[in-house]
Amino acid sequence: MTVCAIEPPSASGAVGVPEAGCVITADGSYAARLAPAGDCWFAERWTLDGPEPYAVPLPGNQPEEPGTGVQPMGDGRVLVHRPSASRHLFSLLYPTGPGTGELPLGTVECPEPGTRLVLLPPAPGGARAYALASGPRSSSVWLVAGGASGPERLAEVPGRCSGGVWLDGTGRLLALDRELGGRTKTVTVDLERAVVSPLLQIADDSDDRLVLADPDSGLLLISSDAPSPGQERLGWGVLGSTLPVRFPECLRLPDCVVTPFAIQPGQVLTPENCAVGLRVDGAFGTWVGTWRPAERRVRHLPAPEGWLAGAGVWTPEGVLRLPYATRATPCGVSHLTAATARGNAGAAEPGRTGGEAEPGRTGGEAEWGRAGGVPEPGRAGGAASARPAAPSEPRPPAPPGSEAPAPSATWTPAPSVTRSAGSAPARPVPLQQAPLGRLVTN
Repeated sequence: MTVCAIEPPSASGAVGVPEAGCVITADGSYAARLAPAGDCWFAERWTLDGPEPYAVPLPGNQPEEPGTGVQPMGDGRVLVHRPSASRHLFSLLYPTGPGTGELPLGTVECPEPGTRLVLLPPAPGGARAYALASGPRSSSVWLVAGGASGPERLAEVPGRCSGGVWLDGTGRLLALDRELGGRTKTVTVDLERAVVSPLLQIADDSDDRLVLADPDSGLLLISSDAPSPGQERLGWGVLGSTLPVRFPECLRLPDCVVTPFAIQPGQVLTPENCAVGLRVDGAFGTWVGTWRPAERRVRHLPAPEGWLAGAGVWTPEGVLRLPYATRATPCGVSHLTAATARGNAGAAEPGRTGGEAEPGRTGGEAEWGRAGGVPEPGRAGGAASARPAAPSEPRPPAPPGSEAPAPSATWTPAPSVTRSAGSAPARPVPLQQAPLGRLVTN
């Protein structure tokens, strides 16, 4: 188990979703976490882009509270968020010789009862950091680091928001899961224009959330109860596609919580080849899964000892880097190399984890068309073999290895930019998205 994993309160706000043990910059250069020192806590920065990872402790003038939020910046400094009643204080920590320097950034006031303020995931570029204040009736996106003069409110969104996924490589388009009228749908917030647009609405009576997005390929990981009313399921689609969202059976693990945490970047216009890292929590503990849409099977791998669970980053070459901390290795990174989905049915090769996955057959290649210059997922042929290797004894439950065929969905145009699904809840349903081209201005 993750002996040294530090899991601060989740920023997602989703019930049943585990928290990450540390936060990694969008480019994978730095990480930050709260580290233990006896009964106390302090911020710690990890440098990940060198020959060997190393940690730099950043203790302040007093110990940090367990609820303190931390986030690495692109220049190596660490942003800390210290909540205090209705006030939220933000500072940047940085090493100064034997000590720690601290640059106060200001505070954000949240006087309305029931308002929760959390840091959003690291933005591309690493020069700015953002926070989301979610109230009972509306939510606000704040720029808390990298601005001209202290925290600045950028946009107001009607409804209670959670999540936070970046849709572009510039840190301008942010996706939020908005609860409004008893349903949760994903919207896009243009932070430069303060414009809110619908992004994801699978069915009128479904709760639809965006879990992860990769700007290079357009791959989206989605959580929705549309195919199985009352039960959240993981699905995938492509930004800009008009074909249905797919909900693979292999991503349904009985009595387990499956949380995607990283997508392989650099796969331009080939989302079916993107590897996805999964955190799997079940009765046998926590382990790692890897999956590709074209492969349509999950490969189960043992997590490295001391994994900062839920944290990791893919390289463009397909190496999954997982940070871990043990007494013997207080700052380490384990490498897992995923097998390619095209023309390679071999198993993933674990690195420095002491375990191996079993080889199996892939589930066939997805066929792709184009709609408006963006690739679309089609049906993938063939059933996948589902013989995952257990992370430890006893073995985790083996998931189904095939995905149900996708019948053609029927939908009718909705006002403005959305298309809504037919009434049958178990049918594949189309991904709806905001016209991103209209949101981006030169």
